Amino acid sequence: MLKDNLIMLRNLYGYSQEAISEKIGISRQAYAKWESGATVPDIEKCSRLAEVYGTTIDRLVNEESKEDLGLSASVSRGKNIWGSVAISEKGQIVIPKGLRDQFGLTGGQRLIVLSNEEGIALIPDEAFLSRINEAYDPKKTN
Repeated sequence: MLKDNLIMLRNLYGYSQEAISEKIGISRQAYAKWESGATVPDIEKCSRLAEVYGTTIDRLVNEESKEDLGLSASVSRGKNIWGSVAISEKGQIVIPKGLRDQFGLTGGQRLIVLSNEEGIALIPDEAFLSRINEAYDPKKTN
């Protein structure tokens, strides 16, 4: 759990072992032992790691990566990494079962596709339209 999260987070944030060890005030060799599972950091170092990665100690230490479950140690509560998907020749993707279950997504359901310079997001059309209607509600005062 912890060692896997440390590797995933370091790679996600683009740090070398040396860079992250400098940020938390330890040697690269000590950090490498954490990633290998040979040793574990004390609570103070876990706190520093959690701060660097914008997560909590609990999520850093306890989150497990399981098939079809979101990996959430890397980001704030409520945000998840669901792994990767492949795009077929026809442009289709398969949404992981755990994610479909979490959001109640079913076959034939419509999703709104949003994007920015960094990537895309899929939002169930009911949720999107609800937020749009709320934003344009003339009864709301600003």
